[in-house]
Amino acid sequence: MKSTVIALIMTLLCTTAQACGNSSDTPGTPQPPAKPGTPSYMNPVIHADAPDPSVIRADDGRFYLYTTGGGYAIYSSANLVDWQYEGKIFSDATRPKLERNGRTADFWAPEIRYIKGKYVVFYTMWFGDVWLSTIGYATCDKPTGPFVDQGLLIDSRPFNVEQSIDQFYYEAEGKSYLFWGSFRGIYAVELDVDDNCKITVKKETMQQVAGNAYEGTNIWKRGDYYYLFASTGDFSGGANSTYRTVVGRSKNILGPYVDGKGVKMLDNGFNLVLDRNSRFSGPGHNAGLVEDDKGQTWMVYHAYEINNPSKGRQGMLDLVKWTDDGWPYIVNGTPSISAEAPTFDK
Repeated sequence: MKSTVIALIMTLLCTTAQACGNSSDTPGTPQPPAKPGTPSYMNPVIHADAPDPSVIRADDGRFYLYTTGGGYAIYSSANLVDWQYEGKIFSDATRPKLERNGRTADFWAPEIRYIKGKYVVFYTMWFGDVWLSTIGYATCDKPTGPFVDQGLLIDSRPFNVEQSIDQFYYEAEGKSYLFWGSFRGIYAVELDVDDNCKITVKKETMQQVAGNAYEGTNIWKRGDYYYLFASTGDFSGGANSTYRTVVGRSKNILGPYVDGKGVKMLDNGFNLVLDRNSRFSGPGHNAGLVEDDKGQTWMVYHAYEINNPSKGRQGMLDLVKWTDDGWPYIVNGTPSISAEAPTFDK
């Protein structure tokens, strides 16, 4: 009788907790390894500093991944597991030359999309001040570049949004949107995109969609819901990083997004998706989800290896599963060490 009561209590807790999308396995425990005889992989999948990844499957069938830093590193893979370095988005000669605050920019959090027949990279430039941050875009006919800068879209002061970084492009219901923000509110605005891929911002459509607990947002549509993934906590700190991945959902692209209890993300509610374990810390800033040829959803993100934090935020991969009531979760709610690999027909 006692075991039945305990089981019932645990079921109710899982149903009502903010992290209700997670597996009922013990939080903080690494995922079990792949079954013997099945194709598998080990994390990290990129053994290099690869923070804030963005991923696209290009018209050649390969995946291309873009990361923060320098001129933005580019990697490619046929299977999301085995990655090779392809170069950079910008060289010293082609990078945007804007200077502010007596310095050149740091380039953060690239976002890759294929729009109107062009590969488009949305980029962040940060100049050492939360009011001196901008978002621009560059285009190319190939995912490996060379990308040509097309200018700025968002500027912190004119838009009155501190920390205008971490942009994400999404198309829904015949409209184009840009989401952005970092711990000063998450905002969305409509974009006008002409047939030549010239992009302009419809500033009058700007609105806040989430509170000040988040950064690194992206959207995934599944069934009737839009899912707003984000990261919360401190991305720095190496082995002590408190960064983690969270989610809310809405039937409207502009919200309101809510957690499993109905608390709005505007009020900083969320469901926990991914947290640290004994092997990895700071798992977050995931790319938009991608699908394998079996229709499974996968999350690419970054994390520190606790025993080797000097390697930086390495590239990680995990399968995203879905509860019966439509909430995303990752087994045990923590990064895998070894897991069954994505499925690809070619």
